[in-house]
Amino acid sequence: METFQHQLQKFDPGIIWLDGSNRVSALNDVARRVLGPAADRAIGQEILQFHPEKSRGKVAFLLESAACPVESPPPVTMMINIPDRVLLIKVSKMLGIEGDMGAGTCMIFYDLTELTTTPLTPNSDQGRPRQLFKLPVYINNRILLVDLDEVVHLKAEGHYTTVYTHKDHYLCNLSLSDLEDRMADGKYMRVHRSHMINLQYASGFEKQDEQSFVFMDCADQAKVPVSRSNVKVLKESLGLV
Repeated sequence: METFQHQLQKFDPGIIWLDGSNRVSALNDVARRVLGPAADRAIGQEILQFHPEKSRGKVAFLLESAACPVESPPPVTMMINIPDRVLLIKVSKMLGIEGDMGAGTCMIFYDLTELTTTPLTPNSDQGRPRQLFKLPVYINNRILLVDLDEVVHLKAEGHYTTVYTHKDHYLCNLSLSDLEDRMADGKYMRVHRSHMINLQYASGFEKQDEQSFVFMDCADQAKVPVSRSNVKVLKESLGLV
């Protein structure tokens, strides 16, 4: 079976050039196809205007640093809703004369939507984005696609998320809020501002003083905190009440 790395090599990348003020100065044909009608309005516009409001802080952070907070930064996965897509994006500052950092920014992206999400159907909830069935993650300088069924629990790390499976843990460049919107109801639950779990791997529940925890069936036997507002719903989901 062809690996994801080989599939990625066959992708035609979308390319967007930004000037020193992060305004779009040029797009290639792939970027125009992905952006659709918005592409005609993009030239000369500030790039943040083409991202959902909740994602603008993350995009602004990436543009300011042009990096990800790990060694050998991977492409950055983020949501773009024009239309609703999952894009793997690499952001790189362009240097001008004598290393001038004001020359602009190059954004190169690969459209992973068809590889990672289920298609919308006439019966789909039109108010929700396409649902993930694969999760783009990063480990050892490689991008992997992890089946959602293998995910045991997730922990927010600012704009990013650490994804834990039975075998390993990975960096995911999607925020926990992005993932919550795109993962199946009834199977995954946000139990805390910084934690989400796969209910099928919950192996125990405990209350210590005023804090509650759910234990997860994985290699590190994770002890995940549960916020007070979620205790009742979690116990109901686990058949404990």
